[in-house]
Amino acid sequence: AFIIGDFGKEVEAELLSIAEGLGAKGHIFYQDEPLGTAHAIWMAESLMQDEIIIAFADTLFVANFKLDRNKDGAIWVKSVDDPSQFGVVTVNPAGVIHELVEKPSEFVSDLAIIGIYYIREGEKLRAEIQHLLDHDLREKGEFQLTNALENMKVKGAQFVPGKVDEWMDCGNKTAVLDTSKRVLNLDSAANKLSFPADLQQENVVIIPPCYFGSGVSLKNSIIGPHVTLGDNTNVCNSVIAMSIIGENSKVDNVVIQESIVGNHALVEYGAKNLDIGDYSRIRE
Repeated sequence: AFIIGDFGKEVEAELLSIAEGLGAKGHIFYQDEPLGTAHAIWMAESLMQDEIIIAFADTLFVANFKLDRNKDGAIWVKSVDDPSQFGVVTVNPAGVIHELVEKPSEFVSDLAIIGIYYIREGEKLRAEIQHLLDHDLREKGEFQLTNALENMKVKGAQFVPGKVDEWMDCGNKTAVLDTSKRVLNLDSAANKLSFPADLQQENVVIIPPCYFGSGVSLKNSIIGPHVTLGDNTNVCNSVIAMSIIGENSKVDNVVIQESIVGNHALVEYGAKNLDIGDYSRIRE
C-alpha cells in the first residue's frame, strides 16, 4: 500500500509499477490532511492484518532485514547527534525496547527511529491507532505512530531494535542532495555505476561519480561530481556539480551546483542554485 497526497496519476502509476515489479499488488490510499503518522497509516486500515512492514518514503537505508518472528515487532533505529528532531527509543539490558518517545524536548536517547517498522500482528496496531483517533489523543497536534506502538508495548508487546548500516534522509533539498551524494559514492565503490550505451557526448568532461539515465545528451560541458541526470535530459555549454536533474529536461549555458531540477524543465543562462519542480522555465 502507498499512502500519499494528491501527487497525480503519473506518480500513482509509477508506484503501482514498483509494487508489480516486486511481485506484489499495489494499492493507493490518500491522506488529505497532515494529521500525523498514525493517521496516515490508518488510511490503509483495511490492509492492516497479519504481518506488516511500514516504511516512510522520505528515507533511504541499507539494513539487515532478518526478522525475529518470536518478537511482536521490530523498530529500526540509528544513533544520531541531535535526537530532538526524531522519535527515539530506549533499550533495556535484554535488548528489548523499553520506551518510545516522539521528538523529546529533553534528552532521552540518541537512538532515533528511522521510519521502518515490522509488526507481527497488524490487527493490534490497527486497534491502537483506532483508539487514538476515537479519543482524539494527539501529541503536538498530530496522531503519532509512536504513541500507538507505546500503547501496544504497555499491554505486553515486545519490540526489538533493528540496526541499519546507512540511513539517508530525503526530507528537504539539502538532505536529498547529501543522500544522492552518498548513494553515488556507495554505488561507485560497489562498481554499480556505468554509463548507458546510448549516452551522447561531445567535448565533455565527466567527473565521477555520476548517474545518467538513457537518452542523455551532453555537449561542451563539465559534469560532476555527484550529478544525476534523468532519461532524455539535454545539457549544453554548462557546468553542473552536486545536482539532480529530472527526465526530459534541458540545461543550456548555465553553471549549476547544489541544485534540484524537476522533469520537463528548461534552465538557460547564468549561474544558479535551484530547487524547481516539473515543467519549470528559468531564463535569465
